[in-house]
This record gives sequence, C-alpha cells and structure tokens, in this order.
Amino acid sequence: MSSTLLGTYIQLAGLFAMLSLLSIGGGNVVLPEMHMQAVNHRHWLTSSQFADLFSISQTAPGPSILIVSMVGYGAGLQAGGIPGAIIGGVIAMVAMVLPSATFAYTVTLFWQKAEQSKLRRAVEKGLPPLTVGLIMATSLVMSRAADHDWRAYTVTAICTVIFLRSKVNPLIIVGSAAVIGYFGLI
Repeated sequence: MSSTLLGTYIQLAGLFAMLSLLSIGGGNVVLPEMHMQAVNHRHWLTSSQFADLFSISQTAPGPSILIVSMVGYGAGLQAGGIPGAIIGGVIAMVAMVLPSATFAYTVTLFWQKAEQSKLRRAVEKGLPPLTVGLIMATSLVMSRAADHDWRAYTVTAICTVIFLRSKVNPLIIVGSAAVIGYFGLI
C-alpha cells in the first residue's frame, strides 16, 4: 500500500469520525463541511461531482447518508484505483457510523437517569433550532454546488416556494424539475 493511499484512508477516517460526532439531526446536516473538505480542501471531488453524488444518494434505496461511502469511494479512487475506492468507501462509512453510534449508546446509559435534570431539558430545547439551522446551511451549499446559471437558480427558488407554501406531493415537484432538466431547459 502506497503512502498516498494510506494517507487518504487516514484523512477519510479522521474527517468522517469528526463529522459523525457533529451530525446532530442526521448525516445530511454535515454536508456543508463534507463538501468543503472533499471539494475545496482535499480535492477528492469537484463541486459538480459532489452534487451528483448527493442526488444519487438521496434517490437510491437505503440510508440517505449513502453519500459518505460515495465520497470515500471518490477519494480512494484517486489514490488507489477501484480496489482503493472500495476500501475508501468502507472506511468512510465505518468512520461515520461508529463514533456517533458509540456516543449515542453511552449517552443513553445516563440519559434516562437524568430525566429531571435541567441540563437535559436545556439540551432537548436547544437541539431542534440547531438542527434546523444546519439543514438550512446544507440546502444552501447543495444549491450552490448544483445550480450553475440563473435558470437553475430560478427553478430551485420556484420549487422551494412550492414546497413551503403548498401541499403538493414533493414527487410531482421533483419529477417536474427532472423533466425540465431532461429536456435541457436548465
């Protein structure tokens, strides 16, 4: 194993272990940091590739955090070809799941005992606004990564308004945007 490949694996494990512990409210809330690290700092992917991988991970069956293994795959592919990519995907996914699962298990051992604690109530009241803010940051980063001109930004804005103001089935909106994209209108 080359030192470049080993270094990439260590970077993957460190990045996703850190993101794991920050992913309050789900893995998608750390997408802005994941994007910044994978695209801007480590250059494992381009912004467009990251947006494409995010789209694939959201439409594929299974957990929505599938993007983690895809980013690991992309990093490993650069450093070690297909075998390196597969190992990179596995390392990224294990690093994303293991720390937060261990932390959640440890916290639950003490959480039930602290049912009347002021600290517990404060944490329970503070986490929802934090999570909403992180999700909004994710939306902004993914919009910037995917949209490249005024037409795409317009479609994104219109879809966002429809999502927020109506009860139209989201699949209809997403399907309509897909048709617009398929015919090259954006």
